[in-house]
Amino acid sequence: MLAARSAMAQHTKINYNLYCNERSNGIMIKGFKMKLHPGMEAEYERRHNALWPEMADMIHEYGGRNYSIFLDRETNVLFGYIEIESEEKWARSADTAICRKWWDHMADIMDVNPDNSPVSVDLVKVFHLD
Repeated sequence: MLAARSAMAQHTKINYNLYCNERSNGIMIKGFKMKLHPGMEAEYERRHNALWPEMADMIHEYGGRNYSIFLDRETNVLFGYIEIESEEKWARSADTAICRKWWDHMADIMDVNPDNSPVSVDLVKVFHLD
């Protein structure tokens, strides 16, 4: 488990001071980007529209809420937005069997790491307005 967490941290280059916004209610905002393979836009959307209930439950169990993914059709770059309770809790989701199964399910249509986790680059928050 420690190796998986370490690998996830290495892939995402975690640095909260750069990309998370802690609100008064303790929720942290994460923004990140991933890359979809050309021609896989409809398939990516189809798979997410049919998200497995156990995957949705896991996201909530590990503190994820208000999760959205956007697609730039010109570049096939995916932009993700999620609100989490804590980085530590969220990072543990990578160790779940359902997360690993989802990564395997998505590996054929997007850029992935050797463990099938999505290649994900955290984005720097430069502006926020409530």
